[in-house]
Amino acid sequence: MRAGYALSGYDGCIAEARHHAVAFLEKAETDRHLPVPARARDLTQLVVSELVTNARKYAPGPVLLELRISACAVDVVVWDSDPSVPAARAADPDRIGQHGLEIVEAVTEALFTEQEPVGKRITARIALSDASSSDIARR
Repeated sequence: MRAGYALSGYDGCIAEARHHAVAFLEKAETDRHLPVPARARDLTQLVVSELVTNARKYAPGPVLLELRISACAVDVVVWDSDPSVPAARAADPDRIGQHGLEIVEAVTEALFTEQEPVGKRITARIALSDASSSDIARR
């Protein structure tokens, strides 16, 4: 199951993206009978929020959000117009802000970036099974 959403990139698009994520996961549960644990639901909202926030902050214009779900994982895909590949900064407890990508890397099973003819596409995979949460905790 998959769904795509075009976001304006302006105020309110981050909350709108989280709303789409929740509705998508609810639809997966009701229509496709895919169980979505609360942990996966919370992490999906967090990842959507962080990736759309970064797109809004660093790339002008619209943001595209695609959500995909299988029996094993939720994929959050965010496209923006900035071709620069982001990199998580070194851990620094004194730094205020700019921890979004670090957080996404810590809570996802996989994270990769593809440069496009225009912009980039970032995909984050969130495991649906609670077994992966111990792997995440070790990171």
